[in-house]
Amino acid sequence: MIYGYIRVSTHEQNIESQKNTISRYGMDHKLIIDEWVALEMSSRKSTEQRRIDELLERLLPNDTVIVSELSRLGRSIKETLQTIETIVNEKKSRLVLIKQNMDLNRHDKNNVANKVLITVFSMIAELERDFISERTKEGLRARVAKGIKLGKPKGTIQGSMYDKDQDKIFHLYSLGVPLQKIIATHLGYGKYWSIKNYIEKRYKKTENQLKITSSEISGVCA
Repeated sequence: MIYGYIRVSTHEQNIESQKNTISRYGMDHKLIIDEWVALEMSSRKSTEQRRIDELLERLLPNDTVIVSELSRLGRSIKETLQTIETIVNEKKSRLVLIKQNMDLNRHDKNNVANKVLITVFSMIAELERDFISERTKEGLRARVAKGIKLGKPKGTIQGSMYDKDQDKIFHLYSLGVPLQKIIATHLGYGKYWSIKNYIEKRYKKTENQLKITSSEISGVCA
């Protein structure tokens, strides 16, 4: 598929102007535009609203995206580079930027300039990810330095698929019903070791809580 992507954001620009530029390029290079993705909207809108996300989602390896100029792809250098990296490296598609005279095609092994540009774009994207990771680590270290404990509080128990049948499971278990029978006859789902682990973690805790509650009630009645 060959896509023509068009975006205009000011009154001086118009969709037909960009469409004509892309169409002329296609004719000169014997490329037929299969589908147009056009939007008239401010660059301050999100990538999804500018239909960039829609375009990227549909791209397949060896597809081609033709744009009149680089600025149509993003509202900042960072965003533009991320879009280019996604098209060329992740989607393995071809990107043509007419005004900049750039034809980014990772399958063209003879184009040294393309290889250099693709490498630079990849390095910048990776560097940005490293910066984000380092900022996250610095934030965590700062929290630790302030005495803030990270992670879940001690004793926190994660949710389980057995939670909805907890009362039934605990009741049957207290009656001495074998775990395999609880699974096969009363639940219809689950595995022996997972339900065994579930009971070991929760049953005693619940039992202790009930004992404490009973003691408190007895104390009040006395």
